[in-house]
Amino acid sequence: ASLNMGSLCFRNINALAPMVRVGTLPMRLLALDYGADIVYSEELIDIKMAQCQRVVNEVLETVDFVAPDERVMFRTCKKEKEHVVLQMGTADPDRALIVARLVENDVAAIDINMGCPKEYSTKGGMGAALLSNPDQIEAILRTLVNGVSKPVTCKIRILPTLEETVSLVKRIEGTGVSAIGVHGRLKDERPRHPVHCDVIKAVSQSVSIPVIANGGSLDLIKAHADFEEFRKATGASSVMVARAAMWNPSVFRSQGLLAVEEVMKEYLKYAVRYDNHAFNTKYCLCQILREKVESPLGKQLLSAQTNEEICFSIDEAKVREYPGEFSPKMFLLEWSRKENLEQPAYETIQRSQDRAFQSIVTMAGKKYRSTLWEKSKKFAEQAAAIVCLRVLGLPEGRVGEGHSGLVGKRKREEKRKDSPNEEDATVGCEARKRPLSENPAEPRASSGASTLPNGVTHKASAV
Repeated sequence: ASLNMGSLCFRNINALAPMVRVGTLPMRLLALDYGADIVYSEELIDIKMAQCQRVVNEVLETVDFVAPDERVMFRTCKKEKEHVVLQMGTADPDRALIVARLVENDVAAIDINMGCPKEYSTKGGMGAALLSNPDQIEAILRTLVNGVSKPVTCKIRILPTLEETVSLVKRIEGTGVSAIGVHGRLKDERPRHPVHCDVIKAVSQSVSIPVIANGGSLDLIKAHADFEEFRKATGASSVMVARAAMWNPSVFRSQGLLAVEEVMKEYLKYAVRYDNHAFNTKYCLCQILREKVESPLGKQLLSAQTNEEICFSIDEAKVREYPGEFSPKMFLLEWSRKENLEQPAYETIQRSQDRAFQSIVTMAGKKYRSTLWEKSKKFAEQAAAIVCLRVLGLPEGRVGEGHSGLVGKRKREEKRKDSPNEEDATVGCEARKRPLSENPAEPRASSGASTLPNGVTHKASAV
């Protein structure tokens, strides 16, 4: 008897389709935020996954499946646990079962890729290569359905004739799977070819399990309202989209599409929060930019090497947020002069693996730093100054803060020339530098957190 007791519903849902390199954790979480009901992982190859160790990452609050070379092959978190489907590339029932049992407590369902026409998938008998081996399809699906407690599904492409397609789908239904995804193109067809809605409709009418229609991104699905139109055109229970969501995951929003720049910033929050690999982050953002990848923003993005650098390239407002005479460093310096304190001192280090910088600023005997590593010494010092200013509760020169009351060095010198008597009157005060602890309004310098303009949280601490 089947052990399949999963409760994930595949009817009347909109899903993020599996996409290599795109369907990593940040994109899946963003799609869920925007309204996706189910999100598929990128295709994960059974041989690689079977070698992984399941590791609870307490720092990131994730569950990681880590390969022997310490690469994270699959990362997931509590937020998506009831919605994420792990898609597996396999041609072997026993190995598929090993992987499914490894991940079944951390995902909502298991999907087998039977539609990918790319060589890296088909050369091992996986993906679309399985379409010509229905006996192996049955063996894999029956093994999983009877061997794990979560729903099992598969995703296919259509075959050369309608009769062949319907025959295969009925055999698949007989294995006990919970749903079947149908990409309405032949394995040799590419996105430029029109999707065969009529074939998906015939498939939908021939089986009782939910059919999830796929392949409408080019012509049919450009906004949320189009999901329902594609569902009607195919007679399917549900719809999954790949490229339409890759280009703009806010396609899942019932309220309408968001601007690309806003989507990119939201994506970046998850990429940084969950320590996504920088090259994967950059790849996904380039897909969202599409034709704008040749813009100044796109060129900045392409030159970035770390998530921190990507944050700086994406947040065009970063420079505009500090438009005046004072940078955060200058605010801190002028405040120290105003309060008759020792000038802030910066100590900056560079790590070898990525040549990134981190700075510590010493202010009246106490030290402050950002936990992030920056792409330049200048940015590192500014980040440390921002942390110090925020812990001390001081303005930092951002737009909208209003006038701080500080006077720059040039204006102070001009003022002294105009009022020499005032200069004499302040010499005594300037000569006596008092420690911060004598300030009756001394703020705490214990650990705190601040957020830089790129939306990344920097933790401040006295070190």
